[in-house]
Amino acid sequence: MSEVQVLGGSVERDDEVLTPGALEFLGGLHDAFAARRDELLAARGKRRDEAKRTGKLDFLPETAEIRESAWKVAEAPAALRDRRVEITGPTDRKMTINALNSGAKVWLADLEDANTPHWANVVSGQVNLRDAVRETISLESGGKSYNLRDDVEHATIVVRPRGWHLDERNLEIGGRQAVGALVDFGLYFFHNAKALLAKGSGPYFYLAKMESHLEARLWDDVFTHSEKALGIDHGTVRATVLIETIPAAFEMEEILYELRDHASGLNAGRWDYLFSIIKYFRDAGERFVLPDRNSVTMTAPFMRAYTELLVSTCHKRGAFAIGGMAAFIPNRKDPEVTEKAMNKVRDDKSREAGDGFDGSWVAHPGMVDICREEFDKVLGDKPNQLDRLRDDVHVTADQLLDLSGTEGGATAAGLRAAVDVGIRYIASWLSGNGAAAIHNLMEDAATAEISRSQVWQWVNNSTQLDTGEKVSEELVRTVIGEVRAGLADVIPAEFLGEAVELFEQVALAEQFADFLTLPAYERIK
Repeated sequence: MSEVQVLGGSVERDDEVLTPGALEFLGGLHDAFAARRDELLAARGKRRDEAKRTGKLDFLPETAEIRESAWKVAEAPAALRDRRVEITGPTDRKMTINALNSGAKVWLADLEDANTPHWANVVSGQVNLRDAVRETISLESGGKSYNLRDDVEHATIVVRPRGWHLDERNLEIGGRQAVGALVDFGLYFFHNAKALLAKGSGPYFYLAKMESHLEARLWDDVFTHSEKALGIDHGTVRATVLIETIPAAFEMEEILYELRDHASGLNAGRWDYLFSIIKYFRDAGERFVLPDRNSVTMTAPFMRAYTELLVSTCHKRGAFAIGGMAAFIPNRKDPEVTEKAMNKVRDDKSREAGDGFDGSWVAHPGMVDICREEFDKVLGDKPNQLDRLRDDVHVTADQLLDLSGTEGGATAAGLRAAVDVGIRYIASWLSGNGAAAIHNLMEDAATAEISRSQVWQWVNNSTQLDTGEKVSEELVRTVIGEVRAGLADVIPAEFLGEAVELFEQVALAEQFADFLTLPAYERIK
């Protein structure tokens, strides 16, 4: 067993999660799977190079038998059969309590895009989850008391660990940085799996940023190893996979197949999916240049192809299809803005329920009722609509990659908005807050990714704006300077300066950074 060293500083109650047994468990996971993780990350680059050369992706011929044969994922446990409303958010103590009390069926406890990997967040998030599982969590803050309510059914906890690409520098295993995904998964599973089973739930997870079925196979092996190590029945772990990368969209069935004993469903993201399209085809010409991010809705033809394929794939295999995020935050000071936004959320959730999704995401407790109402209209007393097979759906590879029907264009306002939101979010992330309220929306790292990648794409394609100007490095730097000046009284100087530097780095560098959180991680204390 490799030696495990804790390099991070002291965090309140860290002795409850960084126990000798837990660290030994992490060491076993790392010894068994870290090398394979490294190999699979290297394989991503090779596949991207092929997409650059050909300008396309396709369904894999070598896995055609999986797509054509009859099989289903394991039947869902009782705690996961009704997922009509899922609330997402980081694992800070207040959010944990509010999410469990929200009335949502599921809480996506986010250790990934809505959480910054400051060591204090990593450890305290596990402490909060431990207390939440045991229903002992409470908080005294600002003269207010926060406690779990007795008059509502608490949301089922589904934890999202970091993606495979992120390391954890505060833990060293066998002389190298630990794999962030294994740290997040391992600590939660080790401390909570048996306690969850005792209360009729289980260790449930959302899996982020995967790009292939081989990465899903790795997760499946991690689950099997962990169940065996703790003496828990095979298939106890259940995982829902976010299909938020363009290569994963071509391997939905294969991903479910690899996880079939542990699979629960698939989720349709938005910003990460668009970010992935830009990243994958950033040098494949103008046909992959997207307009302003806010004009690319889920009704764009290529996004419809993606979501309809996801629903039909899931129901064909007995898995749940979970819709996208309603990121709006109600604003009591501006009822007109709130009413318009809530009507858009209602329309969005109505469309998802009508398309066959079994549930959807919201980011704020104030959106739970709207989402539930729209799904109630379709589901009625049924917990889901797995019986709706969507045999009418036939999606081709070309449809998934055909951006030509996307309405809108690149605008000067869109460029400024991308710079503004990107800098605001990065500043928040660097300060330790990965779930940032920006312009009445709850934003996470995916927002900054699509913002900076879109700027990079426009610069490198000399995209013409509605003003007639072409996007250049000089123009972007001018906009960055103007945005920075406007934020000087809004964001503390210590974070604003670094946020501007980092945004400029990832938006204008000659070599495209795969994830902005990688260079960002080097900047946090």
